[in-house]
Amino acid sequence: MGFTTRLYRIPRPQTFLYLMSLRTGTELITLSLLLNKISGFYGLLALLTGFHVSPLQLSMYIYSLIALLITLLLASHIRTQSPFHCLALACFYILDSMINAAYTAAFAITWFLVISQHHSDANGNKAPGPGGSTIDDTSGFTSPQYNVSHVDVAVAPDQGVSPGSEAVTVGRPGFTTTASGPSLGHGVLQPESISSIVTICALWAVRIYFVLVVMSYARLVLRQHIANVSRSNTALYTGSKSSTMAENPFEPHTPEGRGWKGQLGRIMVGLGRSYWLGSEDGDETWMNQALSFKKREEGMSPVPGVVERERRRRSGTGPPPPMQPIQAGQYLRVQDATDGR
Repeated sequence: MGFTTRLYRIPRPQTFLYLMSLRTGTELITLSLLLNKISGFYGLLALLTGFHVSPLQLSMYIYSLIALLITLLLASHIRTQSPFHCLALACFYILDSMINAAYTAAFAITWFLVISQHHSDANGNKAPGPGGSTIDDTSGFTSPQYNVSHVDVAVAPDQGVSPGSEAVTVGRPGFTTTASGPSLGHGVLQPESISSIVTICALWAVRIYFVLVVMSYARLVLRQHIANVSRSNTALYTGSKSSTMAENPFEPHTPEGRGWKGQLGRIMVGLGRSYWLGSEDGDETWMNQALSFKKREEGMSPVPGVVERERRRRSGTGPPPPMQPIQAGQYLRVQDATDGR
C-alpha cells in the first residue's frame, strides 16, 4: 500500500483510549449518546410550563426523542455482536453526528449574531437567525431597558436630615461600536467568542474520535462474522468474488441477507464498501490484536478460531492426520505369524 493511500485511509482504532476494548468503548459512547438524547424529553416538558421555544428548537427536541428510541433498540446488541445491528448503530451514529453538526452550526451562528447585536448600536432590535428571539430573550444582556455603560451615584443632603441620606443615580450613555448592525463576522471577532469557538472545536474533535471507534468496532464485528460463516471457512477473501473485497454478509443467498434487514444491510454496506469489506495490509493483524485485547480485558484465554487453524495449516504445524484403519487381511497375517512363532 502506497504512502498516499495510507495518508487518506480512514483511521481504524484497535482500542478505546489505549485502555479498553472497542466493545467497551462503543458501550460507553452509546451511553453518552443516550444521556444526550434524554435532553429532548426535558425540552418537551418545558412546553407544558408555557416556555416559548423556536421551531428549530422544537424540531431538535422531537428528533432527540426519535434518536433515543433508535439508540435504545440498537444498544442491546453490542454485546451479542450482531453484524446488522452493530453496522446500523455505526451508520446511525454517523448520521446523528451530521445532524448535530447542522444544529450546532445554526445555533452558533445565532449566538454570534446575538453577541454582535449586543456590541452594536442596533438597540431594541431582535437578533436575526434561527432561534434568535428565544436566545435574545433569555441571554439577559441584549435589548436592555436603559442602554448605559455605568451608573454614577450622586449624594445630596436633604433638609433637616444628615448629609448622605438621599442618593440619585445618573446613567451615562453606553459606548457604541462602528458596526451599523449585527453581523456574523463582527460577533466572531468579539473576545468572548474565542472561548466558545475553542470549546466547540475541542468537543467535536472528541466526537470524531468516537465516530471512528464505533465504526472500527462495527467493522471488526462484520469481519469476524464473515470469517466464521465463509463458505470456505478459511479466510476473509476466499469466499468472495473479488480478491480485494471480503464477502458481503448481506447477500441474498446468506441468512443475514433475507428480508428487509438484508436489503437495509446491503444499502449500509454499499455506502462504504471499501471500508467495510475492502482488503488492506495488516487487516488480519488488526483483527487479532483487537480480539486479543478484548479477551485479555474479559479475562478469557485466546481460543484458536478459523484464522488460527488456517495459519497452522499453511505452516504445517497442525495436528497429525488420522491413522488409516487396519484391514481384516492385515490382521490375519499378523495373527498367523504369531501362531507360527
